Formats: sequence, C-alpha cells, structure tokens
Amino acid sequence: MSEPQITLTENAARRVASIAERQQKPAILRLSVDGGGCAGFTYRFELADAQEDDDAVAETDGVRLVVDPVSLDLLKGSAVDFVEDLGGAAFRVTNPNAESGCGCGS
Repeated sequence: MSEPQITLTENAARRVASIAERQQKPAILRLSVDGGGCAGFTYRFELADAQEDDDAVAETDGVRLVVDPVSLDLLKGSAVDFVEDLGGAAFRVTNPNAESGCGCGS
C-alpha cells in the first residue's frame, strides 16, 4: 500500500469514532469537495456505510477517512483535523493546494 495521500489526525479519528458509535454506523468519514463557497469549493463531511473500490483511504486508530478520486485531486497532501475553539467545534481541512481561504469555515 502506498503512502496515504490524505491524513486523519488522532483528534479527528476520536471524534468520528464517537459520532459513529452514537449513530451506530461504521467509523468511516467520507470527505468530498463540492463547488460553491466563498473560495469556489466547500468540503463536505458525512459518515459512510462503506468505502468504494476506487476511494483513497487513510486510517487512524481504526477510523477510516475515504475520498473519491475526483475530490482527491483537489485534496492531495491535506490533513483532516477536529478543532474546538471559541468559534465552536468543527472538522477542518488543512489543504496545501488551496489557493485562498476564507473565514466562513467552508
């Protein structure tokens, strides 16, 4: 297996495991990129029931992050973290490919 093209932090893995347990679903987080948002793209997170054959997979502490091939082109080298601060709690993508960012959290 090759080096993962995207990573899931331990903090994010713990959060996914907690949510998945509450919803009685597998601990699989799907990340995809949609058009829209103030920077041209938004990240979409959802619990997945299974991974697809062509998904890229990163695994941390038994939790899988899956990304479809089209989204992966925009996400290579990214890390998914879960952060809690005064603005709230959210999954955050640190994407070295993003040309611009914005403060809206998308």
